[in-house]
Amino acid sequence: MSMTYPNVGGGYIVAFRHVGKSFANGVVALEGFDLDVWPGEFVTLLGPSGCGTSTALRIIAGLREPTTGAVEWPRAETRAGASRRIGFVFQEPTLMPWTSVKENVRLPLKLARASATEAEARVKEALARVGLTEFADSYPRELSGGMKMRVSLARALVTDPDILLMDEPFAALDEITRFRLNNDLLALWRNLKKTVVFVTHSVFESVYLSQRVIVMTSRPGRIGAEIKIDAQDARGEDFRTSAEYAHLCRKVSAALAPSYSGLSAL
Repeated sequence: MSMTYPNVGGGYIVAFRHVGKSFANGVVALEGFDLDVWPGEFVTLLGPSGCGTSTALRIIAGLREPTTGAVEWPRAETRAGASRRIGFVFQEPTLMPWTSVKENVRLPLKLARASATEAEARVKEALARVGLTEFADSYPRELSGGMKMRVSLARALVTDPDILLMDEPFAALDEITRFRLNNDLLALWRNLKKTVVFVTHSVFESVYLSQRVIVMTSRPGRIGAEIKIDAQDARGEDFRTSAEYAHLCRKVSAALAPSYSGLSAL
């Protein structure tokens, strides 16, 4: 079944326009990076370590500024002065160990000065979405790695973001937990209709999750290839074990190979 990308409001939600990023130590992370991200799509940035994928996410989030080029948000504000709502899930859960699960999830709402009543309702809803209602009063030390990542995801969703940025969130987890969280993330994406920009170094994960895989070159990061994943939206174990999935993984691996060849020549 062919993919059609949602196009809410007639345009992209965020776009990179010939973005470059250099650091004070001389490292050039991105160069000539151009990318449109469409409302409601799931797009994955895939590449070798150091290729600028994490830098690209941080530029979207406003945590870094591009050295050259620009990032455009044509439909990010619906009223004068409204801020962009961005959820960010890092590779490490970065939870506060001294407080409960629900208080960790509540933190962005405290920073936004949400009322206590509104915050309570939103925290409950976010925890329910990630299957952690029964663990609201638990502490991070009492949770498994996968559960900690669910808390991090709930914290990112609690503000109802327009776009969800995920920087290798499942890389440190065992394979079984990673598969389960991949399935749960896809269910959330379908139900909430969020825009997701996901970073991974796993070809298999990129193909399983995405509508579009952006294959990055080795540093300085550029787009080496763009591959649409024309697979059924309702993905599951049948897709993961299918000939179609294996074919797509080979296709993405072939597109990625030149990046690693470039690294071996350094």
